[in-house]
Amino acid sequence: MASGKMENGQQQQQEVRRRRNGEVVVDGSEILQLVENKEAFGKFVEQKFRLLDADGDGRLSVRELQPAVADIGAAIGLPARGSSAQADHIYSEVLNEFTKGKKESVSKSEFQRVLSDILLGMAAGLKRDPIVILRINGEDLNEFVESPRYEPEMAAIFSQVESGNSTLQQCMLAAIRQLTVDHGMPPASDSWVMENIIEPALQELHGDNLEQPVTQEVFFQEFRKFLAILTQRLQGHPVIVAHTENTFDGNGIKKLLSNKLELDKLLDCVWRGVPKEKDRTAKQYIRVAFDRMADSINLPPYGAVEQVDAVVDEAFKMAKAEDGKAVDETEFKKLLTEILGAVMLQLDGNPISVSTNSVLHEPMSTSSTLLSPSPPSPMMLGNGKLGDQ
Repeated sequence: MASGKMENGQQQQQEVRRRRNGEVVVDGSEILQLVENKEAFGKFVEQKFRLLDADGDGRLSVRELQPAVADIGAAIGLPARGSSAQADHIYSEVLNEFTKGKKESVSKSEFQRVLSDILLGMAAGLKRDPIVILRINGEDLNEFVESPRYEPEMAAIFSQVESGNSTLQQCMLAAIRQLTVDHGMPPASDSWVMENIIEPALQELHGDNLEQPVTQEVFFQEFRKFLAILTQRLQGHPVIVAHTENTFDGNGIKKLLSNKLELDKLLDCVWRGVPKEKDRTAKQYIRVAFDRMADSINLPPYGAVEQVDAVVDEAFKMAKAEDGKAVDETEFKKLLTEILGAVMLQLDGNPISVSTNSVLHEPMSTSSTLLSPSPPSPMMLGNGKLGDQ
């Protein structure tokens, strides 16, 4: 009982810290609550179906489904349709979930069933890899500047960015790109951050010094002033950042391969889902099947993480799984299992860690016709609205 109270106390303290720091954790719980509440989800589907059913015939055509497919793609982090072949493939797979590759339109009940499955999958993914919405308001940046870690870290950064004939401005711009959300700095690679936070702060420094050659002593002195100005600007113009961290180490595949019952069940499922002719399928569909297994083995969809794509591509190459030949069920499952094993071994030896920081330039509800209305926008946290001038 005491340990339970202690855990609850720690959770409450973490929640207090999150509120104080303006953080919101998007972990899929609200999506799960929506889908599990039959009455609320029914109303949600009714509203979305009416919005999508442009001709009011009570069914959604392939064309009418496109906004829903686009919204789902955006929600799982895919680039816009047409931007890459891999992303387009996933969009096609989402559409196929609704139409099963054959139907020209779907009913409301079919739409609700598929949407429920997709949203539950998204909720599971967010539970495993939550998104942290950060409100960067200068507080953490100021703490970094005043902390003992400031000088050693900045000395290391200066040694990386100073090339012997660099000006102070060049060094400061290069150095600011080295600071991350862990330092309390929004991504300098974002054009809005550069134009509205960084460049105005530079202009407040003495212009004569900026074009002069720089020494470490001058850099330390001027960069501290620069960060103080940035802190003030962030206090007046907080920046909202969506932060994610993922490590792909092959453990999901290892668990699956160690459970023959679950492995066979999943292989049966993906085999049933691929096109066949005389009980054989083209090897190209092995990649489709592998992508459908991604969520079950804790891998991102193909096209989402370049480093993981490279590992998967190499595994397919080693297995000679894309030579266009047809295979029967036994060969299909054998090849998939070999590919799973190859990917697992590679990730086990060389785990891939991916951290992303994306500045949110508009409320998360956006213009989505499918996934809105969303929870209250994190853009409004603490009365700080991104883009306020």
